Amino acid sequence: MFYVYCLENEKTQDLYFGYTINLKERLVEHNKGKNISTKRYMPWKIIYYEAYLLESDARRREKYLKTTMGRRMFKKRLKDYFAS
Repeated sequence: MFYVYCLENEKTQDLYFGYTINLKERLVEHNKGKNISTKRYMPWKIIYYEAYLLESDARRREKYLKTTMGRRMFKKRLKDYFAS
């Protein structure tokens, strides 16, 4: 399985989208500072993920979620989460 995930910074509420085959291990890597993109914004928590059978589908979804339109759709999908 391939996972597309969204991380939220626990302090600033910044969002980060990525994809992986091992979700638990990837979160640990983000919180240990092993990813250049997320290193300075630790700690992170997973707030959302989706599972895909094909890597190409996961990559396409991750790429979309990183666009302005994708972020808007994502925030609408989790409207109650972001309202609290």
